[in-house]
Amino acid sequence: MTYRTLETFRDSVSKDKSELMVFKDDLGKNVYRRKSYYIITVEQDVMADDIDKASDLFIEKGGINHDKITTDITDENDGVTTHYVEADYDESTTEYLGKVTYTDDEYAEENGDVEINTDTPEKEVMTEKEKDANAGVVRDKDGNVMSEATGV
Repeated sequence: MTYRTLETFRDSVSKDKSELMVFKDDLGKNVYRRKSYYIITVEQDVMADDIDKASDLFIEKGGINHDKITTDITDENDGVTTHYVEADYDESTTEYLGKVTYTDDEYAEENGDVEINTDTPEKEVMTEKEKDANAGVVRDKDGNVMSEATGV
């Protein structure tokens, strides 16, 4: 059995070497390499408060698991071997898809029926009353915040 040193191993996978197994019967045959560029499009969705937070989530928690980009994603048949596999990042865009809202049904709030509404603008202008309701704030008739403990 032949043992390779680290140096001979590096040489065997250099850009000019091939992973093809060759035998005496292969003398005189030509060896070819094709470099193919594939475009892989990844579309992912996320819920976030705004586009900046969404972009951060995509960068930190989304994308491609580059550990999975190996020769396992290639077909190797009838003497074809894979020399190298790589995935590069080119560009991305983040776009607003819609806002999670109650469905257009009179019992939606009661039933908790929600949907992604593509017609709702990203930045809605909320009234002070709506902002208070979202924050769980209750005000008296003069506009002062009422204490939960006293109701005053």
